[in-house]
Amino acid sequence: MKNLLETDSVMLEFGSKRVLNDVYLKCETGKISGLLGLNGSGKTCLLRIIYGNLKSSESSVRINGKALLNNFRSPKLIRYLPQFNFIPDSLTLKRVIKDFGVDYNRFIEDFPDFRKYYHTRLSKLSTGERRIVEIYAVLMSDSMFCMLDEPFSHIMPVHVETIKSLINEVKIHKGIIITDHLYSHVMNIGDYVYLIVDGCIAPISSYNDLELYGYVNNVQS
Repeated sequence: MKNLLETDSVMLEFGSKRVLNDVYLKCETGKISGLLGLNGSGKTCLLRIIYGNLKSSESSVRINGKALLNNFRSPKLIRYLPQFNFIPDSLTLKRVIKDFGVDYNRFIEDFPDFRKYYHTRLSKLSTGERRIVEIYAVLMSDSMFCMLDEPFSHIMPVHVETIKSLINEVKIHKGIIITDHLYSHVMNIGDYVYLIVDGCIAPISSYNDLELYGYVNNVQS
């Protein structure tokens, strides 16, 4: 079954500064929606509005045409990976695997170096290792949609490629939104890519578009 997540009419202001202005974004099963923008452009704010933990002056968030009227998002509907570590330090890898309902054997197949960490608390892992665990938990757990905020930062290139492969694999049965300053990865796997410019959304079809909007300079695609 295909599912559609939409948010529109998003207006967000902090004091006299308007951050988002009548923004529309969609995400659907089988597609990866990439979201780009300069620091402070409102990328994370938009994801948090969709997730329900940031209130905006105006916005509509819908799944399959049904409005999400409260601030609670069931994990069965949307999983969200924030920029910061969100799983408690005290949990072991074994507990995280259990709580998120993901396949440990598959995790070890994708990241064999983690076998030795099965009983290890997250606080003992490196920044990059911990990030991999959190990405995997959000991406591979059961949900209609998942949103990944800066999934490629602090990750070794070899693991970035594994994560990109996993994202392309699971998009068959869920919709995915990704934002990351490592824009080449977003451009590489995004079925739709959007750029926030002056609070508005601009569709991006090529690296030339990114240069046209001033997001990058002299890019070679």
